[in-house]
Amino acid sequence: MPNNLNKYPLPTSFYIRFVEDDLLVEYELEIDLGLFLDKDYSRKIVFECLRINDKTIFERSDKLEFFNLNSIEQYLINNFSENEDSAKAIARNNLNETELFLTNGFKLMFSYKLVSFISKWLIEKFIVIYRADITELRRKLDSTESGKIYISETTNEAAKLFGINSNALGYVIPEDGAESQLCSIFKDKNIAIPAEIFESYGTIRFIKMFPLILKALTEGAVLVLDEFDANIHPMAVMNIINIFHNDDINKKNAQLIFNTHNPIFLNSNIVRRDEIKFVERDEETHLSTHYSLSDFKTSGTTGVRLSDDYLKHYFLGRYGAVKDIDFYDLFENLMNDN
Repeated sequence: MPNNLNKYPLPTSFYIRFVEDDLLVEYELEIDLGLFLDKDYSRKIVFECLRINDKTIFERSDKLEFFNLNSIEQYLINNFSENEDSAKAIARNNLNETELFLTNGFKLMFSYKLVSFISKWLIEKFIVIYRADITELRRKLDSTESGKIYISETTNEAAKLFGINSNALGYVIPEDGAESQLCSIFKDKNIAIPAEIFESYGTIRFIKMFPLILKALTEGAVLVLDEFDANIHPMAVMNIINIFHNDDINKKNAQLIFNTHNPIFLNSNIVRRDEIKFVERDEETHLSTHYSLSDFKTSGTTGVRLSDDYLKHYFLGRYGAVKDIDFYDLFENLMNDN
């Protein structure tokens, strides 16, 4: 939560770097949001910068500066060279501290094509799931006739491999326009039972998540999953991780990023050292430090080698990011009081 413990507001930063269609895009942003839950604070853009293929295009702070526009010549609006000086002057004189320059002035006067390219990637290829939902199925569900059932054959094949073999799973589209509902479908009896009644939470979560995994692989997206392995069998999780590592299947270089509390993934046979990240929180400031297992290098007393038992060394505290949790006194006092 930005500034939730601060006495004075600090700018909140955002940075993203991605490659798409041979373009390396870097976009950086700092916003002054004030203190946590300060609704009346006048928010403003502190800093904004766009780089394409390691060339800075524009940078804005108190002033707006333009750099190498020749590097994006094919993306500039028609006849831009004839109006370049006037476009820069208008942009500088009309810079609004409450608006992103990228999606306003730059988009309108410099490159609608490049901004659309960046926006499309952020909207369609940067998939963040903090809970299992059916957002990506919405278009298919909206096009399904009311009173019908939408069943994905691929998802049901995956469900059978996952261990569901007694029935099909599909989304019932109500006639009254209410939200579609995942159900267990019993075709022989023509009955649909809400999945939350008939199926386990792990099954429901897997079924809702699977279409997003397919989308990431088929489109080459970046898929960010919160608690990917929660309620899901570790063998299923490991298989999906291996699929993302398989160049014969993951032909479009999709990327999977997930957090977990399960140390079973601290294994060199599953992920590389540079792919294992730790987050350690300071108990006083509540600020987190983020670092990689590969930061420990390979030599010395703290070195990490490929043959090391990562799991064992983690619990020995060699890598940090492990919390000592002891409920003994709490339960002992509770039992004594009773």
